Amino acid sequence: MLWKGFQKPKRLAVDTSTLTDKYGIFWAQPFERGFGTTIGNGLRRVLLSSIEGAAVTAIKMEGVLHEFQSIPGVVEDATDIILNLKQVPFKLSGDAPKAIYLRSDQPGVVTSGMIEADGDVEVLDKDVYIATVSEGGKLDMEMRLKRGRGYVSA
Repeated sequence: MLWKGFQKPKRLAVDTSTLTDKYGIFWAQPFERGFGTTIGNGLRRVLLSSIEGAAVTAIKMEGVLHEFQSIPGVVEDATDIILNLKQVPFKLSGDAPKAIYLRSDQPGVVTSGMIEADGDVEVLDKDVYIATVSEGGKLDMEMRLKRGRGYVSA
């Protein structure tokens, strides 16, 4: 079936002045009314499901038996800490899962910059808030970092 009068995009372009390894602006135009959103959403979904990266897949916290348990001396409970850890971007060299650690027994804010890792793991944003430790509190956890593709919801 041939569609008569269907407007196809005639121009595909990229803004090379802002192009980096992690960012780019691309144009495809013109589209008929409503088609740009439909095609844009499909393209976004395909790109997001194809992006490869590393994330925390397992957590073991000292003194915590389940995800809803509160941790003495820590403002957040285990669920909030897990959700905060999902926001930390990592770069993992190699395909094997890695163990990383986070330990804090000093009162104050705990950020992703305090994560202890070997040379194969890089924390890309060291300012992500994880928790607040109160006076006399202690946060000690082991995390498993694994490479994967796409997004897995919490």
